[in-house]
Amino acid sequence: MLARAPVPGRAKTRLIPALGAHGAAALQERLTEHAVAAACAAGLGPVTLWAAPDPAHASFRELVTRFSIRLARQAEGDLGARMLAAFAKSRGATLLIGSDCPALAADHLRRAATALTDHEVVLIPAEDGGYVLIGLRRPHAGLFADMVWGTDTVLAETRRRIARLGLSAHELDPLWDVDRPEDLARLPREAFGAFAD
Repeated sequence: MLARAPVPGRAKTRLIPALGAHGAAALQERLTEHAVAAACAAGLGPVTLWAAPDPAHASFRELVTRFSIRLARQAEGDLGARMLAAFAKSRGATLLIGSDCPALAADHLRRAATALTDHEVVLIPAEDGGYVLIGLRRPHAGLFADMVWGTDTVLAETRRRIARLGLSAHELDPLWDVDRPEDLARLPREAFGAFAD
């Protein structure tokens, strides 16, 4: 999984108007913990947390201790370059997630892994037009290069590229993620609490 360190003012910046810098960072930390827990609970194999900008951040070190996961520094470049680098350093079929989807559970990951046995690509779309998971049997640079990330066209463009590359693909049901202040209303308070400054 890819995650940013929960540094106030640098994490979940689009949520700062609603939560404040410290609240947005606290939410980032909790979402990352949730994603790591789901990945470990899926029991599919080793879990690597690709961290940015600094893997030495205390919250990352705490997750390594609690969950016995691997920790690595994200590659340089845009999101596509960082995702491609994570796939390139993995061996065999790999699922890649971020930390923005509180709805993502271990069962979603297991179903994605099962789909990947019969398809070259698996996706869990995000309701906002992106995706919350992509799985590949092997890296395909064409899925990531020159993409306009963070827009509602990412999923549609990814589908076009999958077709152009002649890859077999499977999609699971869409999930929602937390990117904008209006997404906060869907967060279950019992699991994620209140984060406003």
